[in-house]
Amino acid sequence: MNFNQWFQDFLQRSLDFLPHLIVALIVFAITVLSAGPAARWIARRAGKKITDQATIQLLSLLVRWTVLITGTLVALDQVNFNITGFVAGLGIAGLTVGFALQDITRNFIAGIILLIRKPFNIGDEVEIAGHVGSVFAISTRDTTLKSFDGDAVILPNINVFTAAITNFTTLSDHRRTIRIRLPYEEDFEKATRVFLEAINGVEGVLNDPAATVLADELADAGITLVARFWVNREKYGLLDIHSKVIKAIKETAEKEGIDLPYPIQMVPLGKNSRNQN
Repeated sequence: MNFNQWFQDFLQRSLDFLPHLIVALIVFAITVLSAGPAARWIARRAGKKITDQATIQLLSLLVRWTVLITGTLVALDQVNFNITGFVAGLGIAGLTVGFALQDITRNFIAGIILLIRKPFNIGDEVEIAGHVGSVFAISTRDTTLKSFDGDAVILPNINVFTAAITNFTTLSDHRRTIRIRLPYEEDFEKATRVFLEAINGVEGVLNDPAATVLADELADAGITLVARFWVNREKYGLLDIHSKVIKAIKETAEKEGIDLPYPIQMVPLGKNSRNQN
């Protein structure tokens, strides 16, 4: 082979390749320089809606690597690198890894959506998938509730995301329900009236919405009365007012000579909506 000819061909190919190389280097430099600011911008934007710092850092890291990988692929394309084959290989590998880690991925995505939507905050009292308690911790994998008995209930985020969520803290006014079994021989009208007066006489029971005492069902042993009243949880303790109402009903029954041979039943938190006014 003629060396001069080979050298001229090599020089010509190098000169043709040089502009592509320069463009690739410029694109790569811009990518490296812009990855950091892009990640910090996302962190600032996410910080307005997400309070979990670990999640903000994770989003920032994802944006940084997305910019770096995208810019690197564009730079490689300038030097005739086989991007299609490379991306196809990454796609197959990503599909394999994603299938193996699909539960982790689903929980992560659900966690991100929950942190952005914020259907509840730390400390809120909620009912999720049949579990009642206060929100103790929220991460990208799971949500932890602290039950009213002090137990930690760990729920995968995908279960939280797909379940109906009842947040007892979002609205201040809450209704409580008490069931009272009244023997048939007792004066129904009198019992209804004096029990309603007793409930309204408890400090913390709201006048609007008004408390009610209504007949609910006819049982073998007597009439079941349902007392409903509302409490502002921002001003009063819900269970404290509930206890005072039960005490007031008991004292009124004793004072008026009304026989209550059966226990007064409360409706647990989260079940009050089962019986409507």
